[in-house]
This record gives sequence, C-alpha cells and structure tokens, in this order.
Amino acid sequence: QVQLVESGGDVVQAGGSLRLSCAASGSILSINAMGWYRQAPEKQRELVATITRGGSTNYADSVKGRFTISRDNAKNTVYLQMNNLKPEDTAVYYCNANILDIVLTIWRNYWGQGTQVTVSS
Repeated sequence: QVQLVESGGDVVQAGGSLRLSCAASGSILSINAMGWYRQAPEKQRELVATITRGGSTNYADSVKGRFTISRDNAKNTVYLQMNNLKPEDTAVYYCNANILDIVLTIWRNYWGQGTQVTVSS
C-alpha cells in the first residue's frame, strides 16, 4: 500500500513564505513525476507545479518566480517552497505522484490528504 503524507501548511501573512513537504511511503518500486495541486473554496483543483524524476519542472503562470518545486529521490519526497505569498494562494494543497507499486506492478497516480495554506492580507 502506498501513502503520500503532506506537511507544512499554515497561516501566514501576505509576503511571507512557507515550505510544503510530501513524503511517499509503502510498496514503492519507483516514482516518476511528482507534483503539487491546490483547490480553493468553490473552485476546481488546479496544477501548481510538477517535477520529473530527472528534475525537469513545470509551473502554473500564477506562481512562476515565487514558488520552487524540488525533490529528493532517495527520500521519496517532494517539496514546494512558496515565497511572496498572496491571499489568492489560499487553498488546500495536494501532493500527487506517479508510482510503480511493487505489489500491483502497475503505475498509478496517488494523492495525499491535503494541507491547508491560508494567506492573510
């Protein structure tokens, strides 16, 4: 069984910074792409940033220049450094990973439970 556990969400003032972490554990043989998504109240879930196993990154236009995604393959962990936060960044942030499960021997997308980020003005 595979689990993704996020941490680092908090309440912060506009202009502040936060660092989110997401650790994958369980019956993992390999991890391909990892990423962060977010969902604000009454809005659809949207992509924030993704990173391949080799380190290639992709960002939503709204966070370019402010957020940085990184990963530690040895720890099966992905990070999201968020700087110059704005009230519109307020959302539940979800971790996503494309994982080859040892038991199922198939690639599947897994989601974390989400972590709340609130930016006050």
